[in-house]
Amino acid sequence: MSTNQQALQHVVSMEELTIEQVTKLIKRGIEFKNGEQAHYQEQHIISNLFFENSTRTHKSFEVAELKLGLDMVDFDTKTSSVSKGETLYDTILTMSALGVEVCVIRHWEEDYYRPLIESEGITTSIVNGGDGSGQHPSQSLLDLMTIYEEFGKFEGLKIAIAGDLNHSRVARSNMSILKRLGAELYFAGPEEWRSDEFASYGKFVTLDEVVEQVDVLMLLRVQHERHNAETGFLAEKYHKEHGLDQERYNRLQEHAIIMHPAPVNRGVEIADELVESEKSRIVKQMANGVFVRMAILEAVLAGRQAK
Repeated sequence: MSTNQQALQHVVSMEELTIEQVTKLIKRGIEFKNGEQAHYQEQHIISNLFFENSTRTHKSFEVAELKLGLDMVDFDTKTSSVSKGETLYDTILTMSALGVEVCVIRHWEEDYYRPLIESEGITTSIVNGGDGSGQHPSQSLLDLMTIYEEFGKFEGLKIAIAGDLNHSRVARSNMSILKRLGAELYFAGPEEWRSDEFASYGKFVTLDEVVEQVDVLMLLRVQHERHNAETGFLAEKYHKEHGLDQERYNRLQEHAIIMHPAPVNRGVEIADELVESEKSRIVKQMANGVFVRMAILEAVLAGRQAK
């Protein structure tokens, strides 16, 4: 059963989730945050396979799994057969044969999940923890949960997504679902870091043009690891032209909030002293990640039983 039906078998892309599914996952995350329990007594086996470095997403899924009482199978790319040249497909085929029910995967290849979920031989469910510069559904859902807690709606909100657009799976995941939810989107950042695909979802602006209008300012990390070292990036220049400094912060509306998927390049996307400022929801986003990932795992396990 695909993700465009009610029972979830996989969570790989925001574009493949319905508005109803998204809404249920957000509200279930809030229920978990408010103390709702869903501790499994029967055995469910999960494995987290991170082929790119991660702190927040990886550990957030681990905490979510612990809170749900799930059994985790350890996977380390350095000590696995990946070091011998094993393909991702064969790795997941092995996990599936061993009885692992859900594989949470982060991988550098965009759309890595497509052959996995289309395979008849692989029966494990896939939860995408980030694919290259493609999608990051669990990050998008925790962002949505944070916005919903703040405003109780998405329709009509003015949201600016600012920074390293082309390399951001967060931007791609969020622009798709926020547009469907009725938000008004703006995109800011260096011209060389934005492609025409964003024009279908919102308007290109400078940060100074919209900082006084937005309800949500969603900053993106400058992804140094995805840039050619010869680009000559200057942190101070970027911060002055595209970052959130104290002067721009002071121009935000009283009710506006600041978001960032983290890790934060302090003094680049946002001034150091603003990371934990009154309008910042960066720490709250990290906390919400545990609860929305509990909701994702619960929904996928329920979808497997309904199959």
